[in-house]
Parts: sequence; structure tokens; C-alpha cells
Amino acid sequence: MTLEDKLGPNGDAFYNTLMNTHEGLTDAQSHALNARLVLILANEIGDLQKLTALLMAAKGV
Repeated sequence: MTLEDKLGPNGDAFYNTLMNTHEGLTDAQSHALNARLVLILANEIGDLQKLTALLMAAKGV
């Protein structure tokens, strides 16, 4: 699991794009967008063991 910054100078640009994507959405729509994004990124990673470790890291376990 790599938690180092791999976006570098693009990190702020990605964050701004993410926030702009949520703009104008209701809370429910925003939560649904986040859920779809998590599933798309999980599919891109495609490794259940790595995904489980990432989920635990995100949870703080």
C-alpha cells in the first residue's frame, strides 16, 4: 500500500476538480457520486487484498 503523495503538484487541481464535480448536488447525490467513484477506483485497482488494506487505512484501523 502506497500512501505517499503520487499526485504531486496536481493534487490541488484534482481536489478542485473533485469539489467542482460535487457543486450543485444534494447531499444524497454527492454521497452517490462518492460511492460510484469508490467503486470505479476499486475496479481500476482490482486487487481485493490491497483494497481491504486501503479501506482499513482510511478507517484508521
